[in-house]
Amino acid sequence: MTVMIDADGFRSALAQHAAGVVIVTAHSEGVPVGLTATSFTSASLDPPLVQFSIDRESTTWPWLRLADHFTVNVLGGDQAPLATRFARRGIDRFGEPTRWRPCQYGTPLLEGAAAHIVCRPYATHEIGDHVLVVGEVLETAVHQERPLLYHRGRFGQFRESPL
Repeated sequence: MTVMIDADGFRSALAQHAAGVVIVTAHSEGVPVGLTATSFTSASLDPPLVQFSIDRESTTWPWLRLADHFTVNVLGGDQAPLATRFARRGIDRFGEPTRWRPCQYGTPLLEGAAAHIVCRPYATHEIGDHVLVVGEVLETAVHQERPLLYHRGRFGQFRESPL
């Protein structure tokens, strides 16, 4: 039995969930590529795996899927402009003002990120109109504790609540 739901209602319900914001970067066919994602999460501790989903119609996906490694750049609370930049099409996402350097595997590490999680592809699965990408974590680095969040179509910062 298929249950039909209203697409706008579904989006509205999902917007109530606050999510961290990441930019997934890779070096593919000699050029840096990257995209903004809010679907990032851990998948396994043993082995260490993370996952994110990407729209099958993404213009970045054909390039990203060719890469031997990728980095999940967990954005810091002040990096909303960078998240917006990497969500846009038709621009040089790695040009000014983006600041980055390659890691030992060649993937771009974005400066100012709260953390870097370097991975190699582990598995992909087509799910509906998206592709679920699973990466095996090779190394991590934590740089700050204030992540960028996405909630109700807007960016914000985490603020601790007194108990």
